[in-house]
Parts: sequence; C-alpha cells; structure tokens
Amino acid sequence: MILYDSPDMSDERRGILTEGEREILLGDRDVSDNHYYTTVSRVRKKIRRVGEDLSALEAHGELADELRSVVCENEE
Repeated sequence: MILYDSPDMSDERRGILTEGEREILLGDRDVSDNHYYTTVSRVRKKIRRVGEDLSALEAHGELADELRSVVCENEE
C-alpha cells in the first residue's frame, strides 16, 4: 500500500489516462498504428470500469454528482 506523506504527492495521481496515453490520443507521441489501437482499446476498458464505479460513487452521494459535473462540463 502506498502512503502519501504530503497532500501534494497524492495530487499528482492520474485520472483515467496515463501521461503516455494522453500524449498518444492527442497525437503528441509518434507510435505505430498497432500501438495506437491498443491504447484506444485499453482506454475503452477503463471507461467501462468508470461506469461500473458509478454505483459506489452514488452510494456516497455527492461524489457521483462531482464526476457527472466534470464529465458533462463541455456538453452544454
């Protein structure tokens, strides 16, 4: 188990994407087509897991609303 000594260390944790995945999807990193499609597949699996996590977030209440707010922010 990883313990963080300071709040700043925990703030550096990633969201859904790793830095490398983000670079690949944004086109900032040159990779083969195969590597690109593998990355896309991996990200799709992560998105499905977030959907599965929603029930736990809803049990808490406001965390589910926070997630929806962030995800749906650009839809308006």
